[in-house]
Parts: sequence; C-alpha cells; structure tokens
Amino acid sequence: MARTPTPRPGSREERRERAAAMRAAERARERRRTIALWASITAVVAAIAVAVTLVIVREQASRPALDAVRSFTVAQGHVTTPVTYPQTPPAGGEHAPVWLNCGVYSQPVPNENAVHSLEHGAVWVTYRPDLPKDQVAALAKELPDTYVVLSPYPGLRAPIVASAWGKQLELTGVDDPRLPEFVKEYRQGPQTPERGAACTGGTDGTSSPAGR
Repeated sequence: MARTPTPRPGSREERRERAAAMRAAERARERRRTIALWASITAVVAAIAVAVTLVIVREQASRPALDAVRSFTVAQGHVTTPVTYPQTPPAGGEHAPVWLNCGVYSQPVPNENAVHSLEHGAVWVTYRPDLPKDQVAALAKELPDTYVVLSPYPGLRAPIVASAWGKQLELTGVDDPRLPEFVKEYRQGPQTPERGAACTGGTDGTSSPAGR
C-alpha cells in the first residue's frame, strides 16, 4: 500500500501547513475579539437604555400633576360687543376681532381681546392686583417670552390663575410648580383652535373692549 509521504522538516509543504495553521489561529482569535467587542457594546447600550429609562420614569414621577386643571367647552366667533363669560378670568368663548398682543401688562386687559389670544395658543396668567411687586417680577421672569399674557385681574378666587383655550388652573402662588407644567402642556397645545396664529400686531389693550 502506498503511503503518504511525510513532509520533510523545513520542507515547502511543512511551511505551508504551518502558515495555514497560523492563519486559522489568527482568524479564531479575531472571531473571539469581535464577539467580545459586540458583547461589550451590547452591554453598554443596555446600560444606557436602562439609565435613560430610569431618568424618564423618575422625571415623570416627580412632575407636578395637572389633575386639577378644569376643562370647558367654549364657543368661537367674533363679536363687537362686550361678552359675559362664565369663568373668571375667561378660558375661551366669543371674542373681539382683534387679539391682545402677548406680553406683560401692569393693568387689567380687556377680556374679549385676551380671549382672542387664547384662541391663537397663548396662555393667560392672571394674578390678584395686590400681589407684591417682587412676586410679579418673579412671575414675569419665569414665563416664556412668546405666546404668554401676564396681567392683574380683580376678583380672582386664587392668587394666580393660568388659562388656555378651554383650560384653567387655580394656583397657590408664584412658587406653585404646576404653573410651568401648565404652560408647557397648553401653550400652543393641541386644544388650540388657531395654533400658531399671530400673538403680535394686534392691540395693546387700550382700544375698546371689543377691539374696534
């Protein structure tokens, strides 16, 4: 029976076999490194996902609840006569053809113009006229620069009342943590009939109540 010749030490065949074995060993080591790398990446991604989830859960748990927000079904339409509103201050309804320019006011503003601003997505923050000036200043500083009206309002049941179209929340004071949440939720919120419409170029409240 013919026998397969044994490669001579140092022969070309032996060198080829040795090189093939080394390449196979290197490929095996590369596969192990790749597996280890992907395992590490997967572990890091999983850890980040868990951390982000915990942050979100904690943030949601710590957010002030808005379950005290009252919702109203309100009418739409322009009128040129004063309107009697069922809420104080109004949270929507028929209103003047001209909207109130968003901004900070030191005197009460016409309901009919302010309600038009609510229709455009503004939040109207009202406070009792006897609120200390430093608290009024803090309130103005806390609010966004756009799509917000801040003004005193006589006869409020609470120190501060935040209103949006069809939404209203009575607040305990300037430090009430629900105020920024209300603004975040309802300023240009989905309940807004004319979201994104102008909040400038209207009236500064010195015109007649109907905005004529």
